[in-house]
Formats: sequence, C-alpha cells, structure tokens
Amino acid sequence: MMRRIRWAMVLAAAVGLTIPVGIRAETTPPGDLTITILYDNYEYAEGLQTAWGFSALVEIGDHTILFDTGGDGPTLLSNGAALGVEWSDVEVIVLSHEHGDHVGGLQALLDTGITPTVYAPASFPATVRQHILARTDLVQVTDTVEILPGVHSTGEIIALPIEQSLVLETTVGLVVITGCAHPGIVNIVERVRTVVEDDICLVVGGFHLANRTQGEVRPIAEELLALGVQHACPTHCTGDGAIAVFEEVFGDAFMQGGVGRVIVLEDLTNAAD
Repeated sequence: MMRRIRWAMVLAAAVGLTIPVGIRAETTPPGDLTITILYDNYEYAEGLQTAWGFSALVEIGDHTILFDTGGDGPTLLSNGAALGVEWSDVEVIVLSHEHGDHVGGLQALLDTGITPTVYAPASFPATVRQHILARTDLVQVTDTVEILPGVHSTGEIIALPIEQSLVLETTVGLVVITGCAHPGIVNIVERVRTVVEDDICLVVGGFHLANRTQGEVRPIAEELLALGVQHACPTHCTGDGAIAVFEEVFGDAFMQGGVGRVIVLEDLTNAAD
C-alpha cells in the first residue's frame, strides 16, 4: 500500500544533527513489533511495581525505542530488569510531554551510561532541554518527523501541555502510542491520519479520560471506531470507568493494559482480516 508521508521541520539542538524534509518513498513496514509496558499505575503481570506514570519499550524491526520514562528511575529500572530489558539496546527515547510521570525516570536511565538520542517537544522548558543536552543528543520536535524507518512522531499537538505521540508502521496497519493524550485522543488519531496514510490497527497508552463520566466517554470510544481504530488498549490516566466503556464498545478488540503487558504483532493480525 502506498503511504504518503508528510514530513516537516525539526529543530535539532545537537550539533551537526539534521533531519531531511520532504516526501518519503514507499517502503516495506518492519515485519516484527513488540511493545512492552514497563511503567504504569495499572497492574497486568504479577511481580512488577506499579506507580503513577507510563513508559513502554518498543522493539520494531532491528530498532529499540523507549517511549516515556515513567515517574521515577528505581521503579522503571526494577521493572526493566524483571522483564529482561537491555538498556544498552535503546537507541532512541521519545518523550511525549513534560509532566514528571512521563520524564521522571530519564536521569536514572542516562546514569546507566546509555546515550540514546532523545526526541522531545520543542516546547520543553529550557532547563530540561539543557539537562538532556548535557548528557546526550536531543532533537526538539515541532512538526511531524520520521524518527527511524517506519517510526514517526505526530509532532507537537497543541494542548496544556503540548504533547507528541508515536506512530509505528506495521504490516497490519498503524500502531499509535500516547502518553496522556492531553490534546484529546480523537484529535491525536485525526493527526495520525495526516502523518501516514494507512489503517490504524491499535491505539495504546493514556487516554486522559479519568475525569469524564462514562456517558461522556462512550461517544469518544465510538468516534475512534468510526475513525477506523481497530484495537484499543487504554491505560494509565484513562480511568477505571472509561476503560470499562472502551471494553464494552470495542468488545473483542479491547486489550487490557498495565505494567508487564506485552503486545506482539501476532496479537493484531485479526485487525487485518
């Protein structure tokens, strides 16, 4: 399937780091994908620590990406060790937004000696950007950008705070990972549809609906279905009541989240049938 990629400029704070701007040619999506939730306030697998926040390890093709770093280093590192994570494999860290429950584990990760390139919204406070630059390379994201082959940022989506989400191309459609979805989960999905032209197989992460009634959440879940989202895995700040609504609306296409949850490409193949 042809995918028309809309690229835009990224401000690169690291010396010598440049990102091309243009239209990417057709490529074959990576054939392998594993998403492991390392940090969450919901439990999925026993023996792991829960705490308020979110982090997910993405292994796609030959690349390893960490999306957000949770609220603290000890919990993230402990869960990573229990799940067999090799931090030295992490090439890129993508930070969704500046809140502490999504960036709190970053310093502890960098203290392990790894130096992945960090992609953060350009709106991050200067003190945070300077702290990252003192340890490793930083790409300040403004508009949509392809981070690695088949791996995209939505670019900054305006909200309080400004946020970016991760878009992964797979052989069964797009996988979208959100941090807190402060701009609105529907708005994020609509943005994704302008980044890569393909079906949306899965949306996973925080949906920021804990303060909404179930009556308010239902049309949101139904709109995601209308937008073509085939699987939903709401967790973190989504809220118990909202998660229950998504389970009802999506039925068999609902996926339970929580720390220790592992999603592999084979789990999503039914979405392509």
